[in-house]
Amino acid sequence: MEQLLQIFLFIVTIAVAYALGSIVESEHYVSIEKREKDCLSLPVVTSYKIEEKDNILEARLVYGSVVISVDYFKRFLAVLRNFTGGRLTAYESLLDRGRREAILRMKKKAQELKADIVLNMRFETFPIGGLSSAQPGASNCFEILAYGTAVRLKS
Repeated sequence: MEQLLQIFLFIVTIAVAYALGSIVESEHYVSIEKREKDCLSLPVVTSYKIEEKDNILEARLVYGSVVISVDYFKRFLAVLRNFTGGRLTAYESLLDRGRREAILRMKKKAQELKADIVLNMRFETFPIGGLSSAQPGASNCFEILAYGTAVRLKS
């Protein structure tokens, strides 16, 4: 009887963790989408060239950085997926949110400089936070860095 209670508590804990994680993730997506709409007027491109070089008033490096952590539920799903292979959709959404957040933070810095465009935007991803004992070689968290050149044009 005691073992059944422990199993029930474990299942309830997993269900609550999943529900809370889903709520937090969906709220973050809503926040990201609102902020993306607010800064649509600032284009970000991967091209490093600009047609009108004589029209450049100022060019400065801007970056946005975010550290994301892999929660235990996503890690648990990844361990299960390792048995069958395939896409880790739980990680994909985590990385998508991280990349979009890093771009938004970079755009905010470019807007503070009154930039007209961000050129040569790139991403870097770094594992940080030590190694997990649950998955040898796996990292607890990642930093995602978005960077580019904020260009202010002459009026």
